[in-house]
Formats: sequence, structure tokens, C-alpha cells
Amino acid sequence: MKIKKKFLKNIFIQEFFGFILSIYITFVRLTSSINFTNQSIPDKFWNSNKPFILAFWHSQLLMISFSWKSKKRINILASSHSDGRFGAIVGKYFKLNNIPISKKNNNLSLRPIFKILKNKDYVGITPDGPRGPKEIVSEGIIKIAKSSNIPIIPVGFWSSKNIKLNSWDSFLITLPFSKCAFVWNNPIKIPSTSGKKQIEYYKKLLEKKINESVLIAKKQC
Repeated sequence: MKIKKKFLKNIFIQEFFGFILSIYITFVRLTSSINFTNQSIPDKFWNSNKPFILAFWHSQLLMISFSWKSKKRINILASSHSDGRFGAIVGKYFKLNNIPISKKNNNLSLRPIFKILKNKDYVGITPDGPRGPKEIVSEGIIKIAKSSNIPIIPVGFWSSKNIKLNSWDSFLITLPFSKCAFVWNNPIKIPSTSGKKQIEYYKKLLEKKINESVLIAKKQC
């Protein structure tokens, strides 16, 4: 088991499998149809060059790049371990930049995120990642939105033909020849004066909005 894990963490092996996966994702896109609901919500931000924080569940990472209509790349928050590195390898084929976040002295450094948002670029965060609990919003994304004064825009995805992996997040693998849907939801602005109770409220609100979007996407498929 240890040998297998070490093998899969090898950078050359990851590059190879990343390339294969990118071909698969492209094939799925070429053979599938995608419906976009509430597209005007992100369009307003893209057209006026205003940044926002994209929020979606970790299980829906595979197809997320196809929600993106801006010429600017989206910067996805990722862990610094091998899983995050593999995500960066795959993402480079699909307008995705990974932001490697590392811990120093048990403290999470968020400086790269604030720098990106200050430059009016876009950040994507899976609020239940990188390790769960599944579909439970952590306070990190809320605090980032609060401190940066940048709104969060939730999005949900579903596909008519898919399989779920036996992973902590039930990772969604969309199959070729699917009917897919992305559903955008209204922006959430976190007041800078928000205290502990308000942060808990916005965590639940974001959870609700992402789940609402996923449910609508399921009905469309």
C-alpha cells in the first residue's frame, strides 16, 4: 500500500495521468450538452472586471472549468500536498490556476488569496475541502470574503450520466454523452462587522444556496 501511494505521488506519474484525465474531460465536454442558468450573475462581474469568490462543492471539481466564461483564469484554492499538485496538473489544461496553500507553525497563510483578489482576479474555493466534512461549509471562505470585502457567488453542477467515487466527498465523475447543468446563485456579501454568530449564519446560508443550485441542476438533467 505504501509503495502504491509513493508511486502515485511521483511527479512524472502524476503528469502522465493528468494528461490522460484532461483528454477524458475534453471528450466528455465535446460529447455532452451544458445548460447554464442565471448566467447573468457572473456576467455582470466579468463584464465590469469586478472580482468574486466562486463557491462549489469539492465533489464537483471535475467539470467546474466549463462554468467559466471569463478570459481571465480562475485561481482554485488547493492544498500543498500531492492531491493539490495533481489538481494543478489537470487544471492547467482548463484555465485553472491552483493556489498552493501551506501551513507554517500550524497557521494557514492566506496572503496569496488576498493578493489575487486585490488585483481584481478571481478565486474558486470548495468550502468543504480539502478533507471535509462533505458539503459542510467551513468558516474559512466566510472570513476571506469578510476581510476582502469581496462577494461569494455559489454555483451548483449536475450531469445526467455519472458515477460517484467511494471517497470522502463522493467525487462526481461525469460520463460522456451527458446532459449537464450549471446553476448560478445570487452573490453573498459578508459585512466586515460580522461576529461569530453572523459567520455561522452565512456558513449555513452558503450551504443552502449551493445545495439549491445543485438541486435545480439535477432537475434540469
